[in-house]
Amino acid sequence: MLDELYAKLPKKQVRSDRFEIPLADVFITGSKTLVKNFDAICAYIRRQPAQVLKYLSRELAAPGVIEGQRLILQGKFSPRAVNERIASYAKLFVFCRECGKPDTNLVLLERNVYALQCEACGAKSPVRG
Repeated sequence: MLDELYAKLPKKQVRSDRFEIPLADVFITGSKTLVKNFDAICAYIRRQPAQVLKYLSRELAAPGVIEGQRLILQGKFSPRAVNERIASYAKLFVFCRECGKPDTNLVLLERNVYALQCEACGAKSPVRG
């Protein structure tokens, strides 16, 4: 009887691809690197484009500007380098350190001091600005 009951239960679905950051659409023109879908990436990870730009500029050691929906970086960078930096940004500033879910918000505690507040588990952890 127990086997019949187990057979009637729905199969457990485990999905690890719930949150997959879109790949940056990168192309190089002259000495500049353009990310055409920068606005879409920022909207997907729920972060302000200026915050993501600040991180990318620091990590790639190159100034950049946001022009409409795209990002223009001074210098030549491969798509792989840009995507790796976006993934590292998400690891530091998007994913919860306690439960690992991306359902977080950046909360300003004091001047230049932010905390990552998780909507899923309620954890709050400081992040470097």
